[in-house]
Amino acid sequence: MKYLLSVLFLIILTGTSAQSYKVTYQRSYNDKVSPQQDPLLVFTDANQTVITTHNITQSTSSYPYETFYVDRKSGGYYKLTNFSASKELATLDTTILGRDKITLTDETKTILGYRCKKAITSVNSNSIELWYTNDLNVKGAPNELGQNIGLVLEYVRNGNTKITAIHVEKLSHIPSNVALRPFENVVDALTYQDQVWKSRFIQIPIFQDEQINFNEKTTSDSVLRFANGTVIVKKIKVPELAGGHQAFVQLIEKSNGDAYDRTGSVFMIADDQAQTFLDGMKNGMNTLPMYRNGDGKEYPGMVRTEGYSPVYELMRFFTPFGVSHFNDRLTLKGKTWQDSAIYRQDISEFLSLMAGKEVYVGTYIGNYDKGGHKVSLEITIHPGASKMESPKVLPIFNTTNVMEMGGQTYATFFSQEKGLEVTFELDKDATDVQLRYITTGHGGWGGGDEFVPKENRIFLNGEPAFKFTPWRTDCGSYRLYNPVSGNFQNGLSSSDLSRSNWCPGTVTPPNYINLGSLKAGKHTIRVQIPQGEPEGTSFSFWNVSGALLYR
Repeated sequence: MKYLLSVLFLIILTGTSAQSYKVTYQRSYNDKVSPQQDPLLVFTDANQTVITTHNITQSTSSYPYETFYVDRKSGGYYKLTNFSASKELATLDTTILGRDKITLTDETKTILGYRCKKAITSVNSNSIELWYTNDLNVKGAPNELGQNIGLVLEYVRNGNTKITAIHVEKLSHIPSNVALRPFENVVDALTYQDQVWKSRFIQIPIFQDEQINFNEKTTSDSVLRFANGTVIVKKIKVPELAGGHQAFVQLIEKSNGDAYDRTGSVFMIADDQAQTFLDGMKNGMNTLPMYRNGDGKEYPGMVRTEGYSPVYELMRFFTPFGVSHFNDRLTLKGKTWQDSAIYRQDISEFLSLMAGKEVYVGTYIGNYDKGGHKVSLEITIHPGASKMESPKVLPIFNTTNVMEMGGQTYATFFSQEKGLEVTFELDKDATDVQLRYITTGHGGWGGGDEFVPKENRIFLNGEPAFKFTPWRTDCGSYRLYNPVSGNFQNGLSSSDLSRSNWCPGTVTPPNYINLGSLKAGKHTIRVQIPQGEPEGTSFSFWNVSGALLYR
């Protein structure tokens, strides 16, 4: 009698069928099996379904990793991420299993000896086929789709991406190290997704809602402030990296009172020589080497010399006309102003200078406004995103007058035939040499270089290397970032106008100029631009930055 009661209790506990299955799947694309993949596993019975991988079940998977569970009694769908051996996070979705609109068809085929029917659905404009069987009297699938139609043995997306069962094994029960269990830390779906997403890459916050304004009484905190508050700098620590990473810089900008479009720059202090730009910021720009080309002026800290390096420009950006702060100044039908400008750019080529080091990163926005701007800045580093090792980087020139309010003059020297000429030295032969070149023209009146296309010519050791005319014709695309852009009688706004390689509210991407291979020793780069003549008190100038990338 006790035996019969035990059997009855087991049947009640496990459902009408105690049979469990382990299904192994492989991924393929265009019928080519993905090499060195971690096989996808589905464990399922009448009470639960678990979606995991071989490495996870063997405790050999790298962190973080994610496992999915279906509680077939309650209809709950759990997602669990293990961040480490001691840290995990879960979330519960009670609606996901009934959410998909799946159409069942009469089409059939055989997979691993089981008769399968086809179901179809669509997800984010992707056509999905699900081949499922009811021969085993259990339900399950290798992802969240089709969990309630039977046991899905093949998933096909757009006809070419497949997850296909290659083995079905009967089990007496789902192993305890795999089976659904109580979770201590269960959060809402948004919190879960946010923490899981951020765990996949390295975040290095630099500034959070920091003010960049013109204020003679700058405060002192963890952020260094220069040039009457128009430049902010902070030291950051970048972890050691084991190759194959990709890095991005992201800046969010809002007006805090300044209504105009301004030049902005995110930069890193070069420390490869004895004297740095930071020395000039602290001690006065006149303590840095001067560039002279015969126009009678001196330009401090803009070019590489023996013993001094200019800053690396990570990103050139331009603020829009008063985004956020002035959004209520002009109301137009069909236009909803953006609440901020977001700039994001790949800076992977600088990882060799950052990894495992403490570096100074700064942001400049040229303005004379007491309210100025608010900025948030971060660098993110993403593992496994690139197979290329970061190149070596040599700062050559940067004529953006980052310390404009601290004594650094505008780069007007392109009025001379010589333009910008810099000699640098390589200690070894270099291959795959590129000049990372950013250029924007300025002079904000009708005849100024901001609004007049001008050819940029690059010379290497006296020979022409590259020429192009930097020009942006897409500025009207960013009208919704510019609430107080000037409006003209002809229906155009100032922010619509084409400009010399920049638009209010955008990033100016670098040009990568191929220079081939260079021998060890000294080389000279010259930049020549036909700069326009002054008109009254107005003048034209060019902000150009150049860093040498090589291997």
